[in-house]
Amino acid sequence: MARTTYDRSGSVINLMLVAAALILAAGISTAGDAGSESSFIKKGDTLDLASIWIRDPFVLPVPETGWYYLYGTASEFSGTAPLLCYRSRDLRTWSGPIPIFAPPENFWGEVQFWAPEVHRWQGKYYLFATFARRNNAARGTHICVAESPEGPFTPLGDEPQTPREWLALDGTLYVDAEGKPWMVFCHEWLQTTDGEICAVPLSDNLARATGEPRLLFRASEAPWVNRRPDKVTDGPFLYRAASGALLMLWSSFGLDGLYKLGLARSESGKLEGPWTHEETPLITNDGGHGMLFRDFSGRLMACFHQPNRHPSIPRIVPAREEGASIRLEWDNNAPPRPDHHKPTP
Repeated sequence: MARTTYDRSGSVINLMLVAAALILAAGISTAGDAGSESSFIKKGDTLDLASIWIRDPFVLPVPETGWYYLYGTASEFSGTAPLLCYRSRDLRTWSGPIPIFAPPENFWGEVQFWAPEVHRWQGKYYLFATFARRNNAARGTHICVAESPEGPFTPLGDEPQTPREWLALDGTLYVDAEGKPWMVFCHEWLQTTDGEICAVPLSDNLARATGEPRLLFRASEAPWVNRRPDKVTDGPFLYRAASGALLMLWSSFGLDGLYKLGLARSESGKLEGPWTHEETPLITNDGGHGMLFRDFSGRLMACFHQPNRHPSIPRIVPAREEGASIRLEWDNNAPPRPDHHKPTP
């Protein structure tokens, strides 16, 4: 008998159809496959972004070496392959993948290796990634450390830094005005129905939470989010604008059912908020889980995946500050398709 469930994005999936699709995909031979784990992982030294099928993309510029690193979730969501990254000199031509993390023996995470981000903190590199046990028995963000952005990353401690009893995901690093590190993450709709964005204080070495999680806002507070009872929160990323405004990019599904990248603003300029939401998302045509970075010339750039179905492709486009807001150079009127928008020169 066919049965249905929800994936991490809140979409209804027919498991029999998924199985059939995977069997079909497994039978397709693709030049440059990274290995038997997945035919979706592309390998090469001259890849363009359209060839890199990942979700939840995150770019880390390393000025000392002149490399940009691109991390993300393998498009097939298997969680069985090691976490990978690609690197580029110009944001156009990429090489890889480079394996950055393989689970050590007895590691608690078994599946759903999602949303890797790498942040530089106190002279080291820290991987924030989501892991889960089978059958949704547990999910959380675990922080790992390495001397290089290419890893190999080693888990800090034996448990995730998000609450052990929660289904949590998509943790990101935020450092407040006093220099105190926090993890901002999603408390998943599978437990809360109305998905939440929360924050937990971290120790200076990022190894453990030092306090109780704090609720920042719920998905239903944004006017553009769907009206279904179950509401997704995905991919928070915080950015301090030149105006002093504290902004947060995050994602959910809109009234039309498409994935979107929203923008929230802290009215106090502090992490605790209160947070208000722009009426119109930054990305409306089935793209999201975004972040911001500056290229080596100082230009503000945005990175997100689009479309929110296979194959998801990382998009890198110019962004600009407009007072206490952000605008992206992106055509929301274009249909959501894999070849929409080529990399920016």
